[in-house]
Amino acid sequence: MASLDRRLLEEGLAIIVSSRERTGDLWHAHYGAGAIAAYFWLRENRLTALAAGSVTAEAKAMLRQHGISLGQTSPIGEMMPREDAEACITDALDRTIGELHWVGHQAIYGAISLKAIRELDGWGTAEDIGRLVELIDSFDRTIPGRSWMNTTMKEIRSLKPENSDGFPEIEDPTQLSRLILDELGAFQTIYHAEAHHDLIGHMLTYGHALNILYELGYPALFHKGIPPFLTMVKALRLSRDVDIEQEMLTLQSPVDLLPLERAERSVALPHELEYWLTDRRSRDWNGGHVFKFPFSFYHHAKNGEPIPETWENFRYIIA
Repeated sequence: MASLDRRLLEEGLAIIVSSRERTGDLWHAHYGAGAIAAYFWLRENRLTALAAGSVTAEAKAMLRQHGISLGQTSPIGEMMPREDAEACITDALDRTIGELHWVGHQAIYGAISLKAIRELDGWGTAEDIGRLVELIDSFDRTIPGRSWMNTTMKEIRSLKPENSDGFPEIEDPTQLSRLILDELGAFQTIYHAEAHHDLIGHMLTYGHALNILYELGYPALFHKGIPPFLTMVKALRLSRDVDIEQEMLTLQSPVDLLPLERAERSVALPHELEYWLTDRRSRDWNGGHVFKFPFSFYHHAKNGEPIPETWENFRYIIA
């Protein structure tokens, strides 16, 4: 297997903490999260040397396009002790993780940053960690997400998990992963839309973020994040059995348009070299999700035993 490059972690963190400062929004951080996901996906899964080398090459190409110059990736100044950095980040997550904001990106950014900092045994100055805290805090009072099928943003604000939803008891990551795998496998058709295949992909990454927090020793954050996560799953269920040729659906989105088309199916899976022979650069690495969605799905797959329908539906998330 190809050796792991810790610069994926260092530069990934640098991109995340500088996202708002460099671009004025929350979303450039996706590329940093993608680089970190690539590192850990390789570490936690067995890929052939050729496939692993391709993943690393693509992640580095993404960083060359969206990253920071090499001289800026190492924090300038005294590094904050790891335990102090983690305390600042987890305090920020505790303030925001109890509500559904932007389909869980505060949890996603926070958890993957914590995982990278733990792997590096510390990273960043007090200023760096402060910017990460500001990024997480900036999700406070933001919308649940912008694109939805068969529901609206307003309805989701009042949507809460109920006993009638039939959600299983979730006390640990294995139980959460198994729910996520079951939900993914239950979709009859996955449409190419931010409100569908992209939202389903974020069900994978949002749930994975909660699991990461549990595994890093923060079970209280895991449990606090479950209700808003289940709210998103409940909203997704409203689009689970939609057949647009048979019925009218409602669509609330600034980017998706009717009629929706079925998502493209990936012939190869991400652990296969063939997957990486497709041009990922022209699609901008799907904003880093070309690494994040596989990292999260394979995590859930280890916790459960995906049925063939789940693996099949995953192909429509990653094409």
